[in-house]
Amino acid sequence: MRILLLGDIVGSPGRRVVARLLPALRERERVDFVIANAENAAGGRGVTLALADELFAAGADALTLGDHVWDQKELAAHIEREPRLLRPLNLPPGCPGRGIATFPTPAGPVTVLSLLGRTFMGALADCPFRAADAALRGPPRGGAVVVEVHAEATSEKIALGWHLDGRAAAVVGTHTHVQTADETIRPRGTAYLSDLGMCGPRDSVLGREKEPIIRRFLTGMPVRFDIAERDVWLEGALVDVDPANGRATAIRRLQLPEE
Repeated sequence: MRILLLGDIVGSPGRRVVARLLPALRERERVDFVIANAENAAGGRGVTLALADELFAAGADALTLGDHVWDQKELAAHIEREPRLLRPLNLPPGCPGRGIATFPTPAGPVTVLSLLGRTFMGALADCPFRAADAALRGPPRGGAVVVEVHAEATSEKIALGWHLDGRAAAVVGTHTHVQTADETIRPRGTAYLSDLGMCGPRDSVLGREKEPIIRRFLTGMPVRFDIAERDVWLEGALVDVDPANGRATAIRRLQLPEE
């Protein structure tokens, strides 16, 4: 089983590069399932159902969210209608939507678990470690379990990767928009990468126009952070999994230019 994981999709440039590159990438790499982080898809602030549909049409099978989950007000009222759209599991009780779901594929079932970190992320989320323990308690689910951790602190993501080693086929991070180079297979068979990177413009500061952010650092004055447009790349990772035991056999980072 081969699973493609895409980093944060940033604004219209990120959606565009996914639409342009993903169909051929799926075919060339013989991908069985695609998981993408869409929490910056709507101008950098969450996602709408219409934009989620756009990404599903491009080839994504499941979309995860993060700390911007409720930035688009319509989503809270309608997220229950779309089972392929996952908000973090460890949001407080009473939040709409789901944080874990299992999807059938010809190669076997894929379970996607979305978690939100707490370090440097405010007080939005409950403990991701305990939430993952509760979700994965019981007999093995079969196929592949993929855990996406939307978190700021590398240490929190690394710790979760070790904590879930052997219970997930892959634990990968998102949120920083900068791809890390620490891909590995943990001793008990879990593929790990601290951050998938982003699908968006590199000629930027984390997907935003450079000049306003530099001005903010220089002056401290409030400015508008518009999405940049130039030098757009698709970033993520491919993970190969043995569906008979749910263990990863390989992980490979991807960095593909739009042009």
